[in-house]
Amino acid sequence: MSSAAGNGVTERLPIKMLNDRILVKIEVPEGERRTSGGILIPATAQVGKRLAWADVVAAGPNVRTMQPGDKVLFNPEDRYEVEVRGEDYIILRERDIHALAAGRLEEGSPGLYL
Repeated sequence: MSSAAGNGVTERLPIKMLNDRILVKIEVPEGERRTSGGILIPATAQVGKRLAWADVVAAGPNVRTMQPGDKVLFNPEDRYEVEVRGEDYIILRERDIHALAAGRLEEGSPGLYL
């Protein structure tokens, strides 16, 4: 037992994601949002299943297509939230990701750009 553990101080340990888990951070806080036309949509407005973008912070060893720095599209209803060092993150499985946006993707591939 270290002296820090003995006096109640929590030590900061490194975190490693396991298997196919991905740690992401949502870029825009949930709540009000504004459409491209400038209309303000309150947080209480009922919207169908709306997917959200998040930044990948860490990925487990079995994640094949994503790496830290990528942006991923996922369903915010299917998530587990966790607080790490005072910041909120979400843990997802690779199979729960609907789309990937990354600068390393082929430039010649057809698709949309963020």
